[in-house]
Amino acid sequence: MKKALSLLFLLLSFLSSGFAQSRATWIWYPGDFEIWLGNNMQNRRTERTTFLPPFWKLDSHYNLIDFHKEFDLTQSEEVDLFVEGTYNVKVDGKAFPGFPKRITVPAGKHKVSLKVFCQDRVPAIYVRGKNVVSDATWLVTFEDKEWIDETGKASDQSGTTWLKAGTWNFNDPQAPPSRFRLTTKALSAVKTEKKQGTIFLDFGKETFGFVKLHGLNGKGAVNIYYGESPEEARDTAHAETTDFLQIDQVPKRDSTMQLTKAFRYVNVQFEGSVAMDSVSMLYEYLPVTDRGSFRCNDEQINKIYDVATYTLHLNTREFFIDGIKRDRWIWSGDAAQSYLMNYYLLFDSPSVTRTMLALRGKEPVTSHINTIMDYTFYWFISIYDYYQYTGDKSFIQQFYPRMQSLMDYCLSRRNKNGLLEGLAGDWVFIDWAEGLSKKGEVSFEQLLFARSLETMALCANIVNDTPNAQKYNRLAADVKGKLFSTYWNESKHALVHSRVEGVPTENVTRYANMFAIFFNYFDDAKKQAVKQFVLLNPEVPKITTPYMRFYELEALCALGEQAYVTNEMKEYWGGMLNLGATSFWEEYNPTKTGAEHYAMYGRPFGKSLCHAWGASPIYLLGKYYLGVKPTSPAYATYLIEPQLGGLQWIAGKVPTPDGDVSVYCSAMEINVTGAAGTGILRFKSKTKPVCKQAEIRSTNGVYELMVEKGKNYVVSYKL
Repeated sequence: MKKALSLLFLLLSFLSSGFAQSRATWIWYPGDFEIWLGNNMQNRRTERTTFLPPFWKLDSHYNLIDFHKEFDLTQSEEVDLFVEGTYNVKVDGKAFPGFPKRITVPAGKHKVSLKVFCQDRVPAIYVRGKNVVSDATWLVTFEDKEWIDETGKASDQSGTTWLKAGTWNFNDPQAPPSRFRLTTKALSAVKTEKKQGTIFLDFGKETFGFVKLHGLNGKGAVNIYYGESPEEARDTAHAETTDFLQIDQVPKRDSTMQLTKAFRYVNVQFEGSVAMDSVSMLYEYLPVTDRGSFRCNDEQINKIYDVATYTLHLNTREFFIDGIKRDRWIWSGDAAQSYLMNYYLLFDSPSVTRTMLALRGKEPVTSHINTIMDYTFYWFISIYDYYQYTGDKSFIQQFYPRMQSLMDYCLSRRNKNGLLEGLAGDWVFIDWAEGLSKKGEVSFEQLLFARSLETMALCANIVNDTPNAQKYNRLAADVKGKLFSTYWNESKHALVHSRVEGVPTENVTRYANMFAIFFNYFDDAKKQAVKQFVLLNPEVPKITTPYMRFYELEALCALGEQAYVTNEMKEYWGGMLNLGATSFWEEYNPTKTGAEHYAMYGRPFGKSLCHAWGASPIYLLGKYYLGVKPTSPAYATYLIEPQLGGLQWIAGKVPTPDGDVSVYCSAMEINVTGAAGTGILRFKSKTKPVCKQAEIRSTNGVYELMVEKGKNYVVSYKL
């Protein structure tokens, strides 16, 4: 018996020790790794081997960081240290000599601290003992806080506080943050044409990675031309991305290109005595898993969904980027849409927060994010959405000061009317559209501004900053009031586009009007008027980019026009598929023909044929067809309101922080399985519906039943 108890004790001790060690992870100053990684990624862009860096200010990480945490140990323990940078380590303020790899922390209550300097990488530490481990509970600062008193508060009343450490998933002490690389796997072309001095490859679909030349030898030049289309790869004068090599080697060897490229087609040309056995690629990707899904009776819609998911995956890299050919930068407006798609496909919160932190950067604020006014507001609105889907208060609590300083910058640029218009250095983007005026006080910008102020009020309440919560709410109400008193035109049944020199224009565009619908800024009467006189009005200039089609179709879905949206998806996204698209494009204009589809920015192949904002059907089908959306943070309460949209049946899953909501709907049956908190299934029926698993309530012809976590409900009804 004693022997058995002894073995059990040893086993429990081993498991306890192993569990403690498994909790250790690399930590750093929050936001610094994201900024450092973003700088490295965004400065890899080239066009025909010319380096093309971002045109906005890039911040850097802090190069000297203080880490500490207090531990209360029942017995002393040996602690291993792994550090990125030059460092000292102290216990209770007493430094160890040199750069120890292992220290002993005595029993009792002790403060372990490390101070790390590193300029080329982010200062980071990995501490591994039985109980003394590095994790997100450690406190960090970039300031000299060695004069902190025993309470941990700054004695100079500076207001600067210690922050909780930043982490991701770097749990191996031998794999520090600076060594992070995306995953790769070898792929071969589906078709290869070989001629004298040329190998032309088709990889079957849009892809991304490193081209690899096998068995390369000889002397001479190797020129590689990449193409999202065969026309681009064959046009050696205008292909957007290239590699030019000079070879002089006798033994055969494999050669992998240094930089990733986007392509489907690769044109390898070589001269002199150069020869090679074959060409392949290393596909590069972020290993994330699909949790959401969608299927229906219409195979074209299924194909649209599949290509949309592939498009999002290609653009989900270290961050959510705009496109894989160009720009390969982190654009806030593009990312805002990727976040929403992510919530309905991947639910990968770290990719969202990494991207938001890289976009925000450091103090001081000297320009709008990406220099674009509306992109600053998308950043704020994205935080509002992030909290609604994830319920993550810690992110807001940690970075609320950065939100405040960015909003202070916006408030400082208001004009005498308390509204915003483009000033020197501002880019008012809105959308790629010919003849779209950006002059004066644009209604779309005021609408985003109001929503951003509402976000700030929400965040202020989360961090218990009541005075500023009241201020932001007051400012938001003021901007919304001016939005309607200034821009609403009763005769046009719409918000007009802008006011120039104090005079509202007569121009009506779709942008502010459609956002006001799903922001719920319009009452029901205005919503219906805007639907008729703007969204369904062919006289109002059409939108040709998937970027704004995203929001236009969302507004129509919010108005219950899913049947119309289904036809629009089939025509617009289906139109790209009919032209052979294997990922969705930056812009699609059905009036263009042939190679005209590839031209943009005055260049014959300037258009991106794999752009994240083209993947919006993921979001639309999950939120407005399966009908699943949170009604309180983290799906504590949520709505399931399936809409067939002219389809015979739909089925799929929507991820939440606590499991997936499953939905099947036809004209005769609804089948749902709950997740997370408490859901409400809402639907209409021509006959009295029946459900054996729950009581059905009815109000004004609308039926509802409560959906509990993990339970399945089958409803018989008639649409």
